[in-house]
Amino acid sequence: MQQTVRLIAITLVLIALQTTIIPFLSVLTIVPDVMMIWIVVIAVTRGQIPATLFGFGIGLTIDIASGQFLGLSALTKTVAGFIAGYFFHENKVEMTLGTYRFLVIVGVSALVHNVIYFVIFTSGSEVSLLTAVFRFGLFSALYTTLVAFIPMFITKRAPHLR
Repeated sequence: MQQTVRLIAITLVLIALQTTIIPFLSVLTIVPDVMMIWIVVIAVTRGQIPATLFGFGIGLTIDIASGQFLGLSALTKTVAGFIAGYFFHENKVEMTLGTYRFLVIVGVSALVHNVIYFVIFTSGSEVSLLTAVFRFGLFSALYTTLVAFIPMFITKRAPHLR
């Protein structure tokens, strides 16, 4: 119970960070998704079911806060948490968080998340499918993966922080 409260508190802090400070790090309107990195951390440390549930909760919170397309972030972050959960190995948590494997998991999860999100979000608009997938989906996933170097190096240097 105490771990769940701790995860929820960290999630709320990261949502505040994602909505206030992270937009200042945008490059050509592409912003890293700190929440995606957090969902992958939950998936790698806790497993597929907690990552899927936290993905849904985080996505729904973002949907309610943004008021844009209710349910889209909930759907995509749930799918991303489910996919990232496949990489959970109880005995390999330290090995996964402190190595390139973490970056691969973040990259794959972010790419799947972004492709689903932007294909649905841009359907019916003037933005083409290729633009949605490559410009928004791929580059946003790459940027998110680059930002994931920070928690990877922190975990590698100080494994006791988990």
